[in-house]
Amino acid sequence: MLGPRRLWRSFGFAFAGLGYLLWREPNARIHGGAALLAVALGVWLGLTPSEWALLMALFGLVIGLEAMNTAIEALADVAMPHRDPRIQHLKDVAAGGVLAGALAAAAAGLFLFGPRLWRLLVG
Repeated sequence: MLGPRRLWRSFGFAFAGLGYLLWREPNARIHGGAALLAVALGVWLGLTPSEWALLMALFGLVIGLEAMNTAIEALADVAMPHRDPRIQHLKDVAAGGVLAGALAAAAAGLFLFGPRLWRLLVG
């Protein structure tokens, strides 16, 4: 049974992993920086609550995919320290998953921010 103490510890481990990801992985920092810029832009442009919900879900998706990619790559490096094309393909697929999520988030950002920015530029 998952009691309060065990649940608290589980969250602690998860937050430690997220901290490791954001402080030690350059790509995660890039995604985090992009998220901060999107938040600043969203505040400036006055996103609606449903638009904020979408934006937060996309942040979670991209950071989650980056975490899975980091874990897969690290586990693969431990399991197979020498270069193996099969492992490289798996690592490429994991990185491709992050790319797919990031591109989808960027496209959504264009739909959220584009019309507002266009109105500001054109007048």
